[in-house]
This record gives sequence, structure tokens and C-alpha cells, in this order.
Amino acid sequence: MDYSIQATIRDLVAPEYQISCSSRLWRQGLTELRRRGKNRHESGAFLLGHQEGSKRRISKFIYYDDLDPHCFDTGIVVLDGSVFGKLWKICRDVDMKVIADVHTHPGIPLQSFTDRANPMIGVPGHIAIIVPDLARRIVGAEELGVYEYLGNHRWQAYLKKDIPRFFYIGMWS
Repeated sequence: MDYSIQATIRDLVAPEYQISCSSRLWRQGLTELRRRGKNRHESGAFLLGHQEGSKRRISKFIYYDDLDPHCFDTGIVVLDGSVFGKLWKICRDVDMKVIADVHTHPGIPLQSFTDRANPMIGVPGHIAIIVPDLARRIVGAEELGVYEYLGNHRWQAYLKKDIPRFFYIGMWS
């Protein structure tokens, strides 16, 4: 199918979206987050892709523990700052940028104090996505916690009803 037809269908289904991800990639990514968390602890990844205007499309997951094998040693995500050099090199090598980050929580997808105080990418506009229940099941956009970093440790939370319009997961990403 021609890409412009895919984009037209996606824009009809979710006209206000800012981030999109194919359902196939999303399922694969959540399955891998669950495996890496071993049903015991958080796991996470940087989401790489491309941006055209205000529209961002996720194309690749870069898992935290591939960058820092010890990042889950405490049970929560703690990345050594030196891994960002590796991350930027990967971005250059695949000609993509960090679109967002995603990590799992054991219960509901609310930001913790640590999440709010320590954005993975401390640049306004960065998106942090939280998956509930340690990704034990594949969840749709409406079940996620989606947070946009505004700077100065301030965040915009997107509510359940807003998330499917903001973050589109589907066939036509």
C-alpha cells in the first residue's frame, strides 16, 4: 500500500496524534519489556524514530539494559549517565532521534516522584510513557501513562481520554 494512503487513513483515525507506532512494533516492544523485567522489576527503552513537523513515528526500541547491563540492579531503572554517549551514537548510526522513552511500573501507570524529578531526556517536549503491570499484557494507548516534559521538573499528563488521540498505535503508523 502506498505510504500516502497509509498516512491519510491514520490521520482520519487519529487526526491529532503527535506520536505513532505500528501495532506490530508496539506488541514486540512490550513483549520484550516484560521479558527483561522478569515479572519482578521495571524495564524500559528509548523509542527511536523520525519526526516530520509535530508528528513523530516510532521505528525502534533501544532497551535500557542493552546500554547499561546494571540499570535494573536496584529494582527500578537507574541509568549510568555515561550510556547517553552510546545512545547518541546509535541514533547517528541509524539516522534516527529519540522520540520518547517507555518504562514499566508494577501497578498503575502514574509517574513516581523519581520519574518527575529525573526525566530521561531533560528537554522540553520529550515524552515519557509508562506501561502498567510490568507489561504483563499488551496494552493499548488508553491504558498508558503519557507525560510530556515541560522543563523545570514540570510535566503535562495526558488523561485516558486524550491519550489515544495523542499517541496512535495501529496498523497505519
